Amino acid sequence: MMVSLYSTKLPHQLNQARTFIACRIKWVSDPYLDTVVSKEKNLKQVISFKNQLISSPSKSLPLSTLSLLKPYFNLSTTALNFFHKYYTVFSQFQPSPSLPFHIKLTPQAFSLHKEEQLILKSQPLRDDTIKRLAKFLMLSGAKRLPLHIVDRFKYDLGLPHDYITALLSDYPEYFNVCEDKDCLTNNDSFFLELVSWKDELAVSEMEKRVSLEDLRNVKRGERIGFPLNFPDGFDLKKKVRDWVFEWQGLPYISPYENAFHLNPNGDQAEKWTVTVLHELLWLLVSKKTEKENVLRLGDYLGFGNRFTKALVHHPGIFYVSNKIRTQTVVLREAYRKGFLVHKHPLMGMRFRYIRLMSIAKKKRRKSVGGVSHSQLQRQVSSTKKGIERNAKYKSREEENGSSESEFEDVGSSDSNLEGANNDGTRKMKM
Repeated sequence: MMVSLYSTKLPHQLNQARTFIACRIKWVSDPYLDTVVSKEKNLKQVISFKNQLISSPSKSLPLSTLSLLKPYFNLSTTALNFFHKYYTVFSQFQPSPSLPFHIKLTPQAFSLHKEEQLILKSQPLRDDTIKRLAKFLMLSGAKRLPLHIVDRFKYDLGLPHDYITALLSDYPEYFNVCEDKDCLTNNDSFFLELVSWKDELAVSEMEKRVSLEDLRNVKRGERIGFPLNFPDGFDLKKKVRDWVFEWQGLPYISPYENAFHLNPNGDQAEKWTVTVLHELLWLLVSKKTEKENVLRLGDYLGFGNRFTKALVHHPGIFYVSNKIRTQTVVLREAYRKGFLVHKHPLMGMRFRYIRLMSIAKKKRRKSVGGVSHSQLQRQVSSTKKGIERNAKYKSREEENGSSESEFEDVGSSDSNLEGANNDGTRKMKM
């Protein structure tokens, strides 16, 4: 059910009092939007690992090195199992018998990466990315945010993984990296700031739509309502529907204005909060992001728990999916039956990565690059045990003055490495 309210009717009360009906709004799942979130499962992790490999001069890295990134990429399994699962993206190989196993991209994945780079380096997309990033910083009012907050949205904004050197360094008239005190942690931190305010960018998506539809400039304080879209089976009580209609008729305050002077518990302040949330999600290439990202940004913007309340009070504007081990906030109007209405070029590339990943999910292979999964686990475990035993005997040699030949014979033989893997100890998980 799609409802678009651009109401010119004045609400009965335009004061700052809270008039929201004190009743529980039932959460109803949306199968289409849940599918949107679910089909991107592990996509962010795949692209993150891909970027790590591409950053290496040899375009490959040891499995042990990549395994250290498991907590940072929020993997639900070991890195070894992850690479084995997506064997159409990652290939495992051993450069030489004396070196540990390495991971590299498959030819298909590397080909997709090269196409992705052509898109990222195209001037129209670079200009679009710069404008969206500038508007993102302008939402803060202070025109700057900590780099760790920007990094949280890096993937959703469609920024290159090395965006500071690969993109921002070419736009010194727009951006600057500075060091200052973090207002929440009280620690010194690096910030990304907009050099100067851009009046031409301080126009929200909602204001732009009205201008295009009515062929006029939007006046300050004009009454603009948000498109509402409810899933099948969702039903608002009459008193809530009445409140929503009244609330939609409140004046629209631009997300690029400072409206913190409003009573934070008032309806007008809540509409401004929704306006900021709406504009934030519209700036993202997929029109969605993890709820934790939204809440962390809200803390730095000064909204506190007001973002959380807005998500609960307005299920016709925002949807919170509980799929893929997290909560994801989705802008409802951006999708029609699970498909993006306006597809960003990067989303087209991401869907191609998803298709490559799905081949591996449909047809699991017992061996990867000629090396079986169990064989690779044994080799990784054996290598680690061999290194530990070499260190042990080397220490003993230094203490007892034993000859180098004896050390090599005891610590480096294939039989002892094999014994290290068969002595009943647990295998290392990477």
